[in-house]
Amino acid sequence: MDTATAATTVALAGPGREAIEARDDPPPGGRPNHAARLLALAGCGWRDVDRLAVGLGPGGFTGLRIGIATARGLAQAHGIPVVGVSSLAALARGAEAPGRIVVGVIDARRGEVFVAAYADGRDTVLAPGVVAPEALAGHLGGVGPGALAVGDGAVRYRAQLEALGSQVPPDDAPEHRIAAVQVCRLGALGEPADLDGLLPHNLREPDAVPRDR
Repeated sequence: MDTATAATTVALAGPGREAIEARDDPPPGGRPNHAARLLALAGCGWRDVDRLAVGLGPGGFTGLRIGIATARGLAQAHGIPVVGVSSLAALARGAEAPGRIVVGVIDARRGEVFVAAYADGRDTVLAPGVVAPEALAGHLGGVGPGALAVGDGAVRYRAQLEALGSQVPPDDAPEHRIAAVQVCRLGALGEPADLDGLLPHNLREPDAVPRDR
């Protein structure tokens, strides 16, 4: 499951089974839950689930807290190991661009973007960071032209990315959406985490900070 963006996406995948996925773009304040419906569609129950994978962001603070708390609760209730996955890595992996560098760009709001770059959707070329759109040229300087930029941040700041020589798919292209199936696939490769250590990938300081007395 992933809740790094405004959408909630949940998938079920495994050997010998066709992956299924549900996605919801709720109105503000909406809290969809597709897990039970997915299990019913797959004809299985929690006893058949071997591992949970959850997107750790970076992304919206509230959405990530809800998604991670849900994964923790399910893992504890059903005795299932859980793996944390980078939402930017899942976004890049879903672009399926063999031989190309993929730049994942998530809108961080407040005039910033979360950004990272990967080769073949797997190997990290540029570690996740948070930058202003006007600073993308300096931040992505080592990536070079010809990269494929995907994500809601790539859609919003298309002009800045295309000016750097990056290709941005059409606004409605599926590559711009984080796919929970890719979270599953990355989770299958990762190591299970201690529940207390399952934390969001926060790349900037919180808005609320202690005030000196």
